[in-house]
Amino acid sequence: MDYAMPELDTINRQLAGLDRTKKAKMLVVDDEPDNLDLLYRTFRRDFQVLKAESGVRALELLESEGEVAVIISDQRMPEMKGTEFLSRTVPQFPDTMRIILTGFTDVEDLVEAINSGQVYKYITKPWDPGELKAVVQRAAETYDLLKQRTEELRRSQAQTALLSAIVRTAQESTSLEQSLTPIATAFGKNFQADGCVLQVVEGNHLVATQGTYSANGTLEHWLEHDPLVKQAIAAQTTQVAVNIPADTDLAAIEHYVASGVQAHLLIPIIYRDEVLAVLSLQWYRPSTLREDELVLLHLSAQQVALALTCTRYYRPVA
Repeated sequence: MDYAMPELDTINRQLAGLDRTKKAKMLVVDDEPDNLDLLYRTFRRDFQVLKAESGVRALELLESEGEVAVIISDQRMPEMKGTEFLSRTVPQFPDTMRIILTGFTDVEDLVEAINSGQVYKYITKPWDPGELKAVVQRAAETYDLLKQRTEELRRSQAQTALLSAIVRTAQESTSLEQSLTPIATAFGKNFQADGCVLQVVEGNHLVATQGTYSANGTLEHWLEHDPLVKQAIAAQTTQVAVNIPADTDLAAIEHYVASGVQAHLLIPIIYRDEVLAVLSLQWYRPSTLREDELVLLHLSAQQVALALTCTRYYRPVA
């Protein structure tokens, strides 16, 4: 079956209803309350701004809030200098852009921090709001570019790993049953799903034979009662629900309520117009996939169809 762009266009239209845009996080650190409030007011329209009055408090915030795009820190603070604080954020958050504010000529500290990659830019006090905004904007753009490249590398490695896992399963499995769980696991991990099921179809009906993956170790089995499964098999097309609580047709269905699944993607595994299995990806949150991920899913589904066909008819030589 040809998994071409018309089907992907249909899915993308369904995904378009879920807004993925949100403000980037930044952290401002200064022991002077007036400066801290000024920094907050300067950037609150464009960023989700976190405030900390010391390096110690800032480290605690990062521990609880996670990575931020930009950190602006004063240099002269009690307990911990700004450069010392920023250096301690590097191992865990290497992509974060760090900006230091200084009213003193701490040349040695600043040069060392900049040369070691701990500081993106330093700004002298009193700062010019326009200049600081411009620096932060460039820093945020640099952060986005770094994250984009990191994500592209991760995706490339994940895609290679997924396709390799499918091929390896086809080569090593000696039965259809043996091949299902490794494939479900590979898909679940690659697409960061909370659960994944690869269940066999015979005569356009689900049978008990299946392989499962669960991120938390438990997974409820309710595909035989799911309307999306029936549609996927009957129409031989992918079915997707990106935000089940907001879908009036699905929100009240018992197994969605009980399981907590909020996004569900169903892909029929097809070989020569016969549905061999269905692949179910489940998330406990509203979720979307990029177009390149959808393309990978359909390409991988074709590989899975070949793998299942090989293992279904494979017979070990005595």
